[in-house]
Order: sequence, then C-alpha cells, then structure tokens
Amino acid sequence: MKRHLKRALELLFVPIAAAIMFFEEVLLRYLGLAMAAFARLPWIARLEAWLARLPPWAALVAFVAPSTLVLPVKLAAVWFAIHGNFILAAVSIGVGKVVATALVARLYKVLRPTLLRLSWYLSAETWLFTWRDRIYGFVRALPVWQKTKAMVLRLRRWLSGLMAGLLAR
Repeated sequence: MKRHLKRALELLFVPIAAAIMFFEEVLLRYLGLAMAAFARLPWIARLEAWLARLPPWAALVAFVAPSTLVLPVKLAAVWFAIHGNFILAAVSIGVGKVVATALVARLYKVLRPTLLRLSWYLSAETWLFTWRDRIYGFVRALPVWQKTKAMVLRLRRWLSGLMAGLLAR
C-alpha cells in the first residue's frame, strides 16, 4: 500500500513540480534577459537607480505594487469571458502573468539589497529559498525526474545534431 501511495503522489506532484521548476529555470531566465535589455533604456536605468536608493519601507511598497497592476488584466479577462471570448480571456491572463512576473523579477533584482536591510524580510527569504531548495532536491532525486531529464538531454543532442546537419548544407 505504501509503495502504491508513493507512486500515486509522484504521478500527481512531479508534473506540478516540474512545471514550476521549468518556469523558474527557463522562463524566468529569458524574462530576466529581456528585462535587462529593456533596463538599458536611459529612462529605465534612471528609474532603477532611483528605486535602488529608496528606504527599505518604500522599496517594499515598490516591490509589492506591481501585483496590483495585474488586477485590471484579470478584470479584462473576466469581461472577455462574460462576453464569450474565452481565448482572449486566456491570452490576457497569460500575457498579464508573464509581464507581471518579468516586472516583479526585475524589481526583485533591483530592490533586493535594500529589502535585505529589513530583518524580517531576510528571515522570510532565507526560509522560503531553503524550503524551495529542499523540494527541488527531493524532486531531482526521484527516478522519474532523472529519466525525464536524461530523455530531454538526448532530445536536445539529437536536435542539435539535426540542426548542425541542416546548417552545414
């Protein structure tokens, strides 16, 4: 019974954990690169420099504020859904989430040194990342994760070879 329960939990939670890990490792990486390119604009660079000089309480407000920017996007999605435009509703939620995630990730990078001056923030961040790393370690140790990772690596090598062959022509 215990073995079957473990297998059922793996089948349930591994795809969820894999999606979260994929999001964090891949999507956030590319969003970070895009936001770093955007931050090269002079007015954005000045804004980021100003944000970096804020006192800790104001930095916290600036960090949390973009979460409220997603509310109009969600309301627009509800409006689209009420009017039968389910594709537009899904697209607006998806785009809103990606933009908000990119913005919050960039703000985190800019404001983190200031936020770390708040002792409770440092404790909360340390606790959160310790918890996250333990879960990631557990998931990475699962045989199903290791098999999937090996399969993805084989697929990447195959695609790289295929592309190299096509480009060599």
